[in-house]
Amino acid sequence: MNILKFGGTSVGSAQSISALIDILKKEKGDENPIVVLSAMGGVTNTLLEMAENARNARDYADQLKAIETKHFEVIRTLLPAIAQNPVLTKLKIYFNELEDILQSVYNLRELSLQTKDLILSYGERCSNVMVSHIARQQFPNAIYVDGSELIKTDSNFGQAKVNNQLTEILIKEFYEANSDKLMFVTGFIASNDEGRITTLGRGGSDYTAAIWGAVLNAKEIQIWTDVDGMLTADPRIVKKAFSLPELSYIEAMELSYFGAKVIYPPTMTPAFLKKIPIVIKNTFNVDFAGTYIKHGVQASSLPIKGISSIDEISILNLSGSGMVGKAGFSGRLFSLLSREQVNVVLITQSSSEHSITFAVKPADALKALSLINKEFELELQARKLEYPEVESGLSVLAIVGENMKRTPGISGKLFNALGRNGVNIRAIAQGSSEYNISVIISRADLSKAVNAVHDAFYSDLKKTLNVFCLGTGNIGKTLFQQLQNQMPFLAKNNDLQVKVMGICNTRKMYLNPNGIDLNTWEPELEANGEKAELSEFIKKMKAMNLANCVFVDNTASHNPIQYYLDVLQSSISVVTCNKIGNSAEYEQYAAFKEAARKHGVDFFYETNVGAGLPIIRTLKDLMLSGDRINRIEAILSGTISYIFNNFKGDRLFHEVVKEAQDLGYTEPDPRDDLNGKDFMRKMLILARDAGYALEEKDVSIESMLPAACLAAASVPDFYKEMENNSTHFENLKQRAAQENKVLRYIGKLEDGKVSITLEMVDDSHPFYMLSGSDNIISFTTDRYRERPLVVKGPGAGAEVTAAGVFADIINVGKR
Repeated sequence: MNILKFGGTSVGSAQSISALIDILKKEKGDENPIVVLSAMGGVTNTLLEMAENARNARDYADQLKAIETKHFEVIRTLLPAIAQNPVLTKLKIYFNELEDILQSVYNLRELSLQTKDLILSYGERCSNVMVSHIARQQFPNAIYVDGSELIKTDSNFGQAKVNNQLTEILIKEFYEANSDKLMFVTGFIASNDEGRITTLGRGGSDYTAAIWGAVLNAKEIQIWTDVDGMLTADPRIVKKAFSLPELSYIEAMELSYFGAKVIYPPTMTPAFLKKIPIVIKNTFNVDFAGTYIKHGVQASSLPIKGISSIDEISILNLSGSGMVGKAGFSGRLFSLLSREQVNVVLITQSSSEHSITFAVKPADALKALSLINKEFELELQARKLEYPEVESGLSVLAIVGENMKRTPGISGKLFNALGRNGVNIRAIAQGSSEYNISVIISRADLSKAVNAVHDAFYSDLKKTLNVFCLGTGNIGKTLFQQLQNQMPFLAKNNDLQVKVMGICNTRKMYLNPNGIDLNTWEPELEANGEKAELSEFIKKMKAMNLANCVFVDNTASHNPIQYYLDVLQSSISVVTCNKIGNSAEYEQYAAFKEAARKHGVDFFYETNVGAGLPIIRTLKDLMLSGDRINRIEAILSGTISYIFNNFKGDRLFHEVVKEAQDLGYTEPDPRDDLNGKDFMRKMLILARDAGYALEEKDVSIESMLPAACLAAASVPDFYKEMENNSTHFENLKQRAAQENKVLRYIGKLEDGKVSITLEMVDDSHPFYMLSGSDNIISFTTDRYRERPLVVKGPGAGAEVTAAGVFADIINVGKR
């Protein structure tokens, strides 16, 4: 036969009780199952509140009335009028008894553990009486069983210890006499030798089910709850958490101990000893097969089985020279805490024996501190020990799985995921069994940490990048379109999901913790956005404290640069097409690089130099592979490239420049392109990435324009001056043609020096055949000495620049 235990949510309403009855119809076979029920959802907490209110002389009548009404409404909904009176009468007797007990507590202003157990017992008794009567409409042999009469314990009220021998005799005798009945048994409650009500502590209803299952050698123990079994993580924290088909007893115990509230470790002990499988099922999703906890689980390909956590924890650190080599010190400390009922959650000790750190529940922290100060008073006064302090606001994160044993790299992956997301580890514990690695972290980082670790270990799931974007101009809009178009491909081929969480332009900013739909981002920004304030945008981005964050700068503004350092130091990667930051003072460039390295995040800026061309990455790969850069030559201005590629035949220079402007290749004032300033910035970034600490003043720029053109008062005047200087440009063109050469404005890095000059090159030069607005770069290295490595392609335009930013974002995801 099977044991079926239903939790509070499964008996919490008329609808859920109807679902429970339907489950029993399917589960009832040749033998009747044993049904163990908790109190209705929320009732146990209300009973506790009522007891405390009574002790403190506060009113509890409204709460008592609410519980009564909750039960009566279910009865009136699910039972025909003719069948209601017996159960309503029985429940009314219970509620009258409960009222009398609460009144006694109110009068005496005293609430003992024994009285509290008695008050709490009414939750289970009322729910079982109610449901057994409802079930009798479908199952005439249904009976109510007061489990407190059959499970016998000591008198440790609140956490009673079961007398297994006597309990086994009583349950067997009762079952043999009533095996033809469908029993509804109260969970959680028991009684001592005097018949006084005791309770089995946290997870007591599960424990009741396990006791009955072990005594009767059940086929399996089913725990029916409101979630799909045991999941890889708390689904309220990790949206991508998924159900596990099976766990070993040890894995389930480890996960349960560290916060997985679906089942509690004491529940499993009777089942563990009898090797009875425990199945976690969902009352509200009966098609879910369940998570099986059993012996002999099949080998799993998952590196870990799950991630669990304890939300609130406090730690105490005891240190001092008086501990070193002192036999029995740890025993003295932990015996003290055990004797005084202080549960220690986690322990870690330095190999020097100079300090011991242990974690306790926040409610026990001050008690533990006081006990230590009294026990070690002499050592503290003699300065052999430092006075311990309590550190609160912490959480425990634990990864669990039998596959961790003797598997290299598990702890490295854990610490890398936490470190890359800026999560500081306060303490670490791992037993020699290698089933569990636990870390203590700031409570504020718990959600981010669990999501980051989940992404790191479950490679079959899509990794999520949380992106915050500045700029909604041509590049920003194009990037959003490319992201939207490529989402299915990224999910299928890269196991990557990119979620835009925030957008900011010069007018408005909008952040959404659920992500922004790229199909409707413009109306969303317009309708829901607030006035743009970049400092506030970054503050809110940091406050969201998400895992795997990327800050994307698609602007050409000076303003965002001042925040790069803060963003990187917050363990958020930066992707930027804005070249101003990297081409300003070398000290700033170096600070960005160092911050990214120190905090384990990425600072990618491929589009600073060649838009979508892989120039920065190629240079980096050459250097990482040990090649030595001898010379770099480049044309890194699509505007200048277009002009000189079309300045031939009878065409005049100012006509070609005007054509380039009309096509949108130049800035509104073409001199912003032709003065070489933008080209200089790109060459300076290349030189710095090649290892040279150069400043802007170190770059030699030969102007291609006569001084009068540069000094013109306006754009129309500029064109007039170019027309007046047509002879200058014609002479350059004719001289190049006579020598079978072409004009090229070339940047060069050689021997640590950077220059940008107007040159004439012949057909032996790789830049001779350049066309359109293409950029080109040539790397001459020790390996590419005779035939340089050349990268060539479109060097400007929203499409290719956005594609370069896109590629940088994806590379963050790969890391």
